[in-house]
Amino acid sequence: MSNTIAVFASARRNGNTGKFIDWISDALRIDVIDLSEKDISPYDYDHKNLNDDFLPLMHKLLEYNKIIFVTPVYWYGPSAQMKVFIDRTSDFLDIEELKDIGRRLRKKTAYIVCTSISSDADASFINSLKDTFEYLGMEYGGYIHANCEDGYIKENYRQDVDRFVTSVRESACV
Repeated sequence: MSNTIAVFASARRNGNTGKFIDWISDALRIDVIDLSEKDISPYDYDHKNLNDDFLPLMHKLLEYNKIIFVTPVYWYGPSAQMKVFIDRTSDFLDIEELKDIGRRLRKKTAYIVCTSISSDADASFINSLKDTFEYLGMEYGGYIHANCEDGYIKENYRQDVDRFVTSVRESACV
């Protein structure tokens, strides 16, 4: 069993970000979970949403040592689907019986795969995710970005993908 999994969050599964992670996931031979196929409600202070797909998904993700977060960059931040998913980790901080589950994120390694119409991912985008990973006790493994200003041009990213795939494969398992 692979020790890596990807969590994909975009409005278009077959868009630029989807094509990018499909290439990377094929190279790594890993599964990609599409958040648009899950029923995950926004964070709720009253926790009335505990019967949606968030907790079962987290139980699955916690079986892996490395989690790749995949999202286009929208307005200097992750997609709405990714933001909702990340916000829901607050359940592990608020609900006493879930705190032990949340602690299992510690020492997992988090990576970012992203696309935008800029030459690189905006620092505020990367830093917001890095800060989130740090807060959750996760190690940050790095990121890969595809500039899709002129569309998704696979040959433009070959060296970056090779480096990223090698980095993920060679990083120490927890």
